[in-house]
Amino acid sequence: MAFLIIVVLPFALSAIYFLLIASPRYVSEARFIVRAADDSRPSSLGVALEGVGLATATSDAFAVHEYITSRDGFNELTRRFNLRRMIGAGDVLSRYPRPWEGQSNEDFFSAFQRFITVGYDSTTGISTLRVEAFAARDAQRLNDAMLASGEALVNRLNERASVAAIRDAEAARTRASDRLAQAQAGLTAFRNKQRYIDPALTAREGSQLIGGLLATVAELRAERAQLAAQAPQSPQLATIDSRIRAYEGQITEERSKIAGNSTSLAPQVSVYEDLVLERELADKELTAANAALTTAEQDARRQKLYLDRIVNPSLPDAATQPKRLLSILTVLFSALLIYGVGWFVWAGAREHRQA
Repeated sequence: MAFLIIVVLPFALSAIYFLLIASPRYVSEARFIVRAADDSRPSSLGVALEGVGLATATSDAFAVHEYITSRDGFNELTRRFNLRRMIGAGDVLSRYPRPWEGQSNEDFFSAFQRFITVGYDSTTGISTLRVEAFAARDAQRLNDAMLASGEALVNRLNERASVAAIRDAEAARTRASDRLAQAQAGLTAFRNKQRYIDPALTAREGSQLIGGLLATVAELRAERAQLAAQAPQSPQLATIDSRIRAYEGQITEERSKIAGNSTSLAPQVSVYEDLVLERELADKELTAANAALTTAEQDARRQKLYLDRIVNPSLPDAATQPKRLLSILTVLFSALLIYGVGWFVWAGAREHRQA
């Protein structure tokens, strides 16, 4: 009796269902690859790490997979097709809704996942999309629409990346331009206030003038020493002394202009050099920002991600699901396994009671 209930009855029901009731389902298959312009397809190691959750970056192909099976992708399909009709035309156990399924959108979305399969070959980077439907043309149309939504997603990702890169580059150029303008304005204000175009150049010219005055003083001292040796009472000695004092006074005045107090050139040169350095740094930053913006604009003209269709969605000419014989045998062997395990458990329990 137990054998009839556990093995024969399920086997008979499965045979009746799969041979007489189960509706045929058609499978449309497409293959595609998502790659970057620099061929940055993840390596096998990267995929393995992603599989165990150690990698932080998701691949572009996986992003397309997630979108195809997402709520957004499902909503796009519902706007284009009568999905309830497409997946509701089968038998009571394979269509939507099945007897235990509700009519809500959540149940509808969950049930639709039974009709799509997305696979990924880590060795080749090729993705496979399989879509089942109760009509061959419906399976192909759904598959083609899902691939098109994946391509649209890739295009949106490209556009977002380009827009973000150009926006960031333009903001960086604006900041660099403002910094250069502020540096130039500070330098101009300093020159107007101090009345020097280049205090450093003025300081160098003052140093050269002092050097010349010192040379003249040295010549006058030598001339005076020679004259004092030859004619100590010469009236020209007083004239030479007067000229020496005049030159030395001018040297002292020129030196005070260069250094020695807060109004001299030394502190002004320090401020001036800081302003010039700030302007040079701002100018280099602006040059780099312009180059970055040019690069971003050039990159925007080139597509970074591609979804290439390797195999277009097929139009099946025969139903391949369900696999009737395999399903019946699976039910049979499963029932036999359950019966065998139960029998061994029951026999063991009986021997234990007898012992």
